Amino acid sequence: MRKIQNVLTGFLSLGCLLGSASCMTLRSNSLTPLQQSIPNSQWQRRTMSALQKQAEEQGEVVRKIKEAIKADPNSYSKDDLNKAVALLKELKAKADDPMNALEDPIIKGKYELVRSVGEECVTDGELAMLLSKKPDSFVLYDGFEPSGRMHIAQGVFKAMNVNKCTRGGGTFIFWVADWFALMNDKMGGDLHKIKVVGKYLVEVWKATGMDMDKVKFIWSSDEITNNAAAYWTQALDVARRTTVARVKKCCQIMGRLENKLTAAQILYPLMQCTDIFFLKADICQLGVDQRKVNMLAREYCDSAGIKNKPIILSHHMLYGLKKGQEKMSKSDPDSAIFMEDTPEDVQRKINNAYCPSKPEEEEGKAEAAAGEAEGELDAGLESMHLSHDALKNPCLDYVQHIIFSVPDATFEAGGKKYASFTEVEADFLAGALTEEGLKAALITAVNLLLDPVRKHFSTDDNAKAILAQVMEWKRENLVPDKSLKRLAVTDGSKAVWAVFAPPASPELSLGSLVSVLKQLEAAPADSEVVLWCGDWSSFALNRCGGDHKVIRACYDLLVVALKATAPALMARVKVLVQSEQILVDPSLYWISVINVGRTFQLQKIRDVDESNEYAGQVVASLMHVGDVLALAPTVICCSPADKKLHEMAVSYYGECGITEIATPTVNEAEAVDSLLKPPHMLEGPVNADDNVFILDGTMDVGRKMKRAFCEPANIEHCPPITLANAVAFRAGASIAISRKPENGGDKEYTSVAEMEGDFKSGALHPGDLKPCVTKAVDAFIQQVRDVCKSDAAAKKAEADVKAYLKKVAASNKKK
Repeated sequence: MRKIQNVLTGFLSLGCLLGSASCMTLRSNSLTPLQQSIPNSQWQRRTMSALQKQAEEQGEVVRKIKEAIKADPNSYSKDDLNKAVALLKELKAKADDPMNALEDPIIKGKYELVRSVGEECVTDGELAMLLSKKPDSFVLYDGFEPSGRMHIAQGVFKAMNVNKCTRGGGTFIFWVADWFALMNDKMGGDLHKIKVVGKYLVEVWKATGMDMDKVKFIWSSDEITNNAAAYWTQALDVARRTTVARVKKCCQIMGRLENKLTAAQILYPLMQCTDIFFLKADICQLGVDQRKVNMLAREYCDSAGIKNKPIILSHHMLYGLKKGQEKMSKSDPDSAIFMEDTPEDVQRKINNAYCPSKPEEEEGKAEAAAGEAEGELDAGLESMHLSHDALKNPCLDYVQHIIFSVPDATFEAGGKKYASFTEVEADFLAGALTEEGLKAALITAVNLLLDPVRKHFSTDDNAKAILAQVMEWKRENLVPDKSLKRLAVTDGSKAVWAVFAPPASPELSLGSLVSVLKQLEAAPADSEVVLWCGDWSSFALNRCGGDHKVIRACYDLLVVALKATAPALMARVKVLVQSEQILVDPSLYWISVINVGRTFQLQKIRDVDESNEYAGQVVASLMHVGDVLALAPTVICCSPADKKLHEMAVSYYGECGITEIATPTVNEAEAVDSLLKPPHMLEGPVNADDNVFILDGTMDVGRKMKRAFCEPANIEHCPPITLANAVAFRAGASIAISRKPENGGDKEYTSVAEMEGDFKSGALHPGDLKPCVTKAVDAFIQQVRDVCKSDAAAKKAEADVKAYLKKVAASNKKK
């Protein structure tokens, strides 16, 4: 006991136990030459390990106090223990603080340089930790659509920000959204012309002084086409994990009100979120206006179990030059200075620019209130700036974020040389610098920044040729091709009878299987019969937990069951798997899907199944229209439950005036319900014994059929008779009843009407009906079992589905 007390007294004497300053002081910021010679990563590890060591030592103190108290309750007071524990928690928090990375002066310098780019960083700690782990290999990204013009914020401001990031050790990726420009019919919908415009914008950045050594331009048209499966399944994964309500909050990036969204405007944020993960970006370095969709990417990480979230480094959004313009607009040439503007353009625009020296809040509030009352307030104007700015003076904004974005910049105005923006602002607000003096100086400074760009395009032969080509196309007033864009998977030589397999389910019921058979059987003999298996749509709908392998196994098992139970029919059916067909020409397919989204209001898509709150429902519904266009069917045969979805697809033909392919007809085929429950329980919870499944064994079938609802004389709801018709009478087979002479003797039924008549009259008892139907159902399923035993592919599909069901059962048991 005394030995322990002596050890503890030693700790107390150092002040560790009660939180003295000597214990709580962390490593000094001053570095010795030896420390300065340590590489960044090693220095970070040593700094962190020192902090960890202090926490571990304090943990040992706490442990020994507890041991001492256990041996002798009077050895230490409760207050002593509480103080020791509190200090331990404090030390642990400091050891775990990612900002400790900035103890390294090199990392701190990189951090301050990169952080200066953003008006906001989510989060500062993650940025510090990233720079400590990847000081010279982190990746930033921004995207742009080659639409023809570049304003000064995208040109000069962006170039300066990129230079800061690359000097800080990063590689900056520009996602050239030429595919999206093609989708939006820019440059007449000509991808070659769009690429030339993209090259023009790259030349502008070169001329502004962007350091291209650590800058990459990645063309989305090439990347998305060459990596279509990876890109689009990533997009679908984002959709299946994100609610429609959450995506609607991103509507600001389209500048639209939520209640006026088209379905395509749900797709755009999902795709932008996908870009981040597709490019493996560590940092999203976009404007504040893109903050909501970037935050969506971080939320997706939580859902997908991704540990390293993208860091959001949002730069300031410059005001438009006109009063009330929260940001610049490429559609309004006088809202901004553009990189190709002449000196005369610059002078005119700045002289006409809004330039208040006092806030005009009340007037602005009144205008906003009026717009909001009329329901016309542009969502793109909301939350465009993170800090309050009552003045909203675009001229001062240009001085701060354009002129002073250049390293070591100065600004000469009104006969005075300014070294900082705060000095300019203070003099302007005090009246020492007049509006005329501010604008005259700004005109001179902006033209000096644009002069290298003008010179580049007048002296560099390559740049000059690109600009000449772009200007020529602008004068041509290019008109996009408005013909129908679709994937074509049938050649049109025959009338197509299309059947869409139900969304993938690991529990393929007997009713679902026979329903599909009935739809296929209804096809005319001279038609091309197609069964479409929507595996990617099922993924978007989060079927099978979003497991691609299991989804595919479910469809493989469906086809195995169809071929096993109706081999002659399936010999003339063409089975098409959605993903395989999409990948034949993914660009054309997704353009067709997005065009559908542009046509339909979001609510029209939601009306198909509003109970599904996820964006995957919207995407899957739009894909369904794309699927129908790809098949170009004469008839879509479906169950009543799916009719609404198909009718929505057909309505697209009329809304767009499609003439290239015939408008399909939607035919209903009565669905088969294999539920075994009483009618009053049909809407209640379902358990495994309430239905017959294709993977059921003989004992399963017997047990379920024995429990099946079978009320005497009730033919309105008699599951055994329904199943008898599904597995026997429908295909022209008969069902034999074996019973004693005194109970009516043996009888063979050849039609459902005959069986229903006897059951209703009492001539056929439930006790005689159930055993014979059980045999018929089991014999029907046995055909599938036999194939699964003999065919390797079928066996694998069965195994994959059963393994998934077992995994789900185990997970549910834990809950």
